[in-house]
Amino acid sequence: MEKIVLDCDPGHDDAIAILLAAANPDIDLLGITTVAGNHTIENVTRNALSVCTVYGIDVPVARGSSRPLVIDQVIAEEIHGATGLDGPHLPPASFGLDPRHAVDFIIETVMENEPNTVTLVPVGPYTNIALAARKEPRIIERVKQVIVMGGSYTRGNITPAAEFNIYADPEAAHVVFSAAWDVTMIGLDLTQHQALATPELQERVRAIGGDISRFILDTWEFVHTTHSGLLDIPYPAIHDACCVAAVIDPTILTVEKADVRVELEGRWTKGQTVANFQSASGMRHFGGTASEQVDYRTNVAITLDWQKFADLIVDSAERLTYAKV
Repeated sequence: MEKIVLDCDPGHDDAIAILLAAANPDIDLLGITTVAGNHTIENVTRNALSVCTVYGIDVPVARGSSRPLVIDQVIAEEIHGATGLDGPHLPPASFGLDPRHAVDFIIETVMENEPNTVTLVPVGPYTNIALAARKEPRIIERVKQVIVMGGSYTRGNITPAAEFNIYADPEAAHVVFSAAWDVTMIGLDLTQHQALATPELQERVRAIGGDISRFILDTWEFVHTTHSGLLDIPYPAIHDACCVAAVIDPTILTVEKADVRVELEGRWTKGQTVANFQSASGMRHFGGTASEQVDYRTNVAITLDWQKFADLIVDSAERLTYAKV
């Protein structure tokens, strides 16, 4: 069983990531931490508690950072609505928050468990993860792996160059990609074009019936409307769940090794993830000089086994539905 801390900013696709993390028997969800991203910290934290209530789960939820490390906060209201999770019914939370700040929760959880057993899964901006690594650097060598949703090696979704999670706190992303731990980057190249809630998947979820099925379908219905107005994709993208799916079954992805750097200063490119792939010839240096050593240690996700991914979502929805009956 894989132990994880899910760091998120719910968010419609975050809700599906919570579904997989809470329901899959191969995952031990040690806790959920929240971070300002898709919306304010107040809204995303409330949403996390409400999603857990819908699913009938009670795990520690710790509120985290309310703003990025350096820049002003940006939110994705045009995608996620005024609450950060418009569309589905969000009931009042059935339990309260963990008293710890998310950064302290992450540090204590990693340090209390055996080395190389806890995976961090940040699917919002990486503010909490960066602060935890800076506050207690020993977690870097104790964490098993960090599987992040974010970045892109082609185009962005908030600017032509940058994906939202990186753009929202590029300095935090720089800390995470620079630290000496095992990082897998699952970016837009995969999530926005391969991890889609197709009509086939939606029909399978609809056939389950019940409140959880309705909640999932309502999240997809709302975000499909906003996606259709802004992004050239045919069905709702289920970005964040890809990271949890990769913990459950690493074979669900193909990856390539790359040295990933985060652009912090470009006027038009701030927040861009520059992926220098090991397989790409003629790109052995950054900036055209040998002054910076290239380190091909980030796993960049390239393809997704969609059928396995869809099966995991349906299985998780069924497990939580039947558990509530």
